[in-house]
Amino acid sequence: MTNGLVIVTGGGRGIGAATCLKLASAGYALAVNYASDEAAAKATVAAVRNIGGRAEAFGGDVADPDAVKRLFDKSVSALGPLAGLVNNAGISGAFARVDEQEPANLARLFAVNVIGTILCAREAVRRLSTLHGGKGGAIVNISSVAARLGGLAGLVPYAATKGAIETFTKGLANEVAREGIRVNAVAPGMIATDMTSSGLSSPEFRERILLGIPMGRLGAVDEIAEAVNWLMSPASAFATGTVLTVSGGR
Repeated sequence: MTNGLVIVTGGGRGIGAATCLKLASAGYALAVNYASDEAAAKATVAAVRNIGGRAEAFGGDVADPDAVKRLFDKSVSALGPLAGLVNNAGISGAFARVDEQEPANLARLFAVNVIGTILCAREAVRRLSTLHGGKGGAIVNISSVAARLGGLAGLVPYAATKGAIETFTKGLANEVAREGIRVNAVAPGMIATDMTSSGLSSPEFRERILLGIPMGRLGAVDEIAEAVNWLMSPASAFATGTVLTVSGGR
């Protein structure tokens, strides 16, 4: 018996994988979504099963509405009723000044980070809302402190997508609050992941980043997963429309 199914987009690596393991330990079944790295998603599934949890991997580009619907349909069919969604899938986009950005890259960035989040939330609401016969549940969106700080130079469009996520979080929370659905976000600071490791390869750049973090260190993926788990759990029953910042003080 589980607490129900949680779909985690981009669940194969980094924050997504850590979140899957944390939620599995809390008794949820996990649908581990991936866009292209099937091996990583299957490794996360194996790790969940290794601790006695239930999980399956499901491919699908969150920017594709048909793929998103298939993801939800297949996940529910395989693992049971939906209890929640973690909108974790995202890309950083091209590292370039705004005046050097290409429209095609910007379109893809917003398609994945913003439209993909909205499409997944749409499918979740259709299954969770008491208005649609559901039993309620929780949605947690992954934002970033970049939404508030404007992002690093070269990643301003990425920051803009996270600003959109925080606005969407508040708006959707208000829209479905009386339908049994809580919608919140977690805004990580600089976290040690595959995505950040390449950018921090320069010792000088890494030192400058650490100087800007009051706690003087990078965050760990498990620390973000803990925040997601709390927002997904009944312990946060009166929290909706909020952004929980986990950033070491940034």
